[in-house]
Amino acid sequence: MTAYLIRHPGKARDDILIEDDPLTLTFTGNWAVFTDTNGTCLAIPAEAGAHIERVDEPQDHEPAPQKE
Repeated sequence: MTAYLIRHPGKARDDILIEDDPLTLTFTGNWAVFTDTNGTCLAIPAEAGAHIERVDEPQDHEPAPQKE
């Protein structure tokens, strides 16, 4: 499941974990925009100073290349 941890420096009580299978993150203008199959679910302005970190486990869809 795709998951992002959003941290607000100096305001730990405002930290958010957002997760959803079809979750995507795009940057539009000065906004970080999270969307899922229903549309926009969260938008954070750059002025908020939030740190966004992807924290889910990577999904291996392709096998690792074989060494010869």
